[in-house]
Amino acid sequence: MKMIMKYTEKITDHLNDVLKKSFDAEKGYLTAAENVDNTDLKKYFEERAFERREFAKKLQSEIKTFGVHPKNDTSFEADAHRIWMNFRAALSSNNEEAILKETIRGEEAAIEEYNDILKESTLPKSTYDMLMKQRSTIISALEDAKNFETIEA
Repeated sequence: MKMIMKYTEKITDHLNDVLKKSFDAEKGYLTAAENVDNTDLKKYFEERAFERREFAKKLQSEIKTFGVHPKNDTSFEADAHRIWMNFRAALSSNNEEAILKETIRGEEAAIEEYNDILKESTLPKSTYDMLMKQRSTIISALEDAKNFETIEA
């Protein structure tokens, strides 16, 4: 029984970290959408925010299957990052470029987070499959952000 508890605790800790970062990303994307004028870019950010909200719902459900209450807040680091992003956007002469750079940085960090948890050999198949799907969606979003960056340049 103790082994199962540790197993569940380890996985749910990882999933709660990813959940928290999904909330962070959702709020970050909403902040980005508020700080751009380009309608295509604004739509891109709003779609990513919705996507991350859906990620969070699935993560919450998965965490509950382990009998654990999911964490439903954002991290202090993300709150600080959003404040910095707003500040940088206000000061930059090309705020869309600055926001895109931050978006790319954030997506690359998210992919690394997913890579880390996917290395866990004890993940149940349903959890692994869900995380792989979310990771693939983030990779696609990263490519889209890089394409916007090329257009903006």
